[in-house]
Amino acid sequence: MKNYLIILLLAITLFSCNSGYRNAESTINEEDMTRIVLEFASDEFQGRKPFTVGEEKAVEFLVREYKRIGLEPANNGSYIQEVPMVEVTDSPDKRMKINLWNASIELNHKDDFVAFSKQLTDEIKIRNSEMIFAGYGIVAPEYNWNDYEGLNVKGKTVVVLVNDPGFGTDDKSFFKGNEMTYYGRWTYKYEEAARQGAKGVLIIHETEPAGYPWSVVLNGAIQPKLYLQPEDNYMSMCAMEGWLTLDAATELFSLAGLNLSELKEKAKTPGFKAVRMRSRVNLNIKSTHKFAVSRNVIGILPGTERKDEVIIYSSHWDHLGIGPVVNGDSIYNGAVDNGTTTAWMLEIAEAFAHLRKKPLRTIMFFSPTAEEQGLKGSEYYAKNPLFPLNKTVANINNDLMLPYGPYKDVMITGYGQSELEDYVVKFAEKYDRYVMPDPNPHTGMYYRADHFSFANAGVPALFARGNCDSREHGKEWALKKEKDWLNNNYHKQADQYDPETWTFEGIVEDAQLFFRIGFELSNETTFPEWKEGSEFRERRLKQMQEE
Repeated sequence: MKNYLIILLLAITLFSCNSGYRNAESTINEEDMTRIVLEFASDEFQGRKPFTVGEEKAVEFLVREYKRIGLEPANNGSYIQEVPMVEVTDSPDKRMKINLWNASIELNHKDDFVAFSKQLTDEIKIRNSEMIFAGYGIVAPEYNWNDYEGLNVKGKTVVVLVNDPGFGTDDKSFFKGNEMTYYGRWTYKYEEAARQGAKGVLIIHETEPAGYPWSVVLNGAIQPKLYLQPEDNYMSMCAMEGWLTLDAATELFSLAGLNLSELKEKAKTPGFKAVRMRSRVNLNIKSTHKFAVSRNVIGILPGTERKDEVIIYSSHWDHLGIGPVVNGDSIYNGAVDNGTTTAWMLEIAEAFAHLRKKPLRTIMFFSPTAEEQGLKGSEYYAKNPLFPLNKTVANINNDLMLPYGPYKDVMITGYGQSELEDYVVKFAEKYDRYVMPDPNPHTGMYYRADHFSFANAGVPALFARGNCDSREHGKEWALKKEKDWLNNNYHKQADQYDPETWTFEGIVEDAQLFFRIGFELSNETTFPEWKEGSEFRERRLKQMQEE
């Protein structure tokens, strides 16, 4: 009898806990998501660009929602973490003049090249800077690769390829094969060229290895840029950063007596040696600077037992503001980027707030600024965390969640990185879904959203969502919808709420799944780890040894 009562008591307790979880999960719904996106991506928010009225509107909205849900301020009684930034507006010459040994060429701004500078001076002058083709511009000891070996580029301009040598291969032992590594990102190439002492760095653009067309490069280049405020006015960075179109680069190399196609193939081979282009570049860049403060918005549900251990959900609030008029519209509303994901995160927060038994660990909901400007808000948080990084269990981030119905798949970007993926596999099955890697790993999306700031700081970070296999229409339909959206809406004024074609059913299912994963993590004592082969593993191991 005694044993029977114990079993009955355990069953009642289990049912009660499960019932409490299910009741909380049921608060995630399409009606709330629609309400959030309709307001957050409305014209009133003016495209949510930092340092504008749009920022004021976005921050007010998020603070109001955090308070409504019952989240506590995370930063000493405030929902705000100030992010000191500088806005830089660059105006390069309309033509880049390049003198060769027996000829000269002038490249047109926007059509052939874009150029800008982080250095906080009024005018940058590039004068007869020798140009050197440095392959992929990579120094990667773990791959026994050094494109700068034996090369002195001080005062010179290096020209490099986008992506990394593994692009277009299936050899996972060669970098990561067709999956882009961080070495393939433009951010890394600018950083490495600066470390080598180069005066300038120009990346040759190609749509497939870059993962986006020239129009995306151009749009980002001509907009004022936001950077974290530096101590050295970024004088340690290259004086000129920029891109060349493939056509312009091909013509330049040809005039220099070089075959770019052949050099691209040679650059993929170990031991490749840089090539002097027998050309010198000239360009002026005028620059204005505005120092101001933007804001991360952060709320928490404190843990009941291990309050110092935190799980972070994140979704950036910013978009591109107001631009030129296209089809009668000038506002970059950012309904998908990142309105739908903001709804995803707020609904997860609401579910946690409705749990009868609160999590043992703290749950943070993090809305960073300036993601569109190079992940600056999340980068600032990672350098100035409100919870120690070695007490930060995980980051679960999302971006660009498409509102086209439920998906069978859960697509993991950066597949193979961390044990967080094992949680996705475990719980996806319970929701009648399956896990798949990103089918386009060459685009390097794992390095292009806010989770990367956490990963780069050592914290296991997850970027996953339904994307590739529509439950109703299948894979081909889902692929077509994604391509249509990227071609016609991404970073365009057309990224607006569409009542005719949108449904939040799939994003609701994603929110329920990732609420379940966070719920599991929040009641454990262990910390997920990076997997063998991850470039972030050693950082975490060192981090966890710190007091």
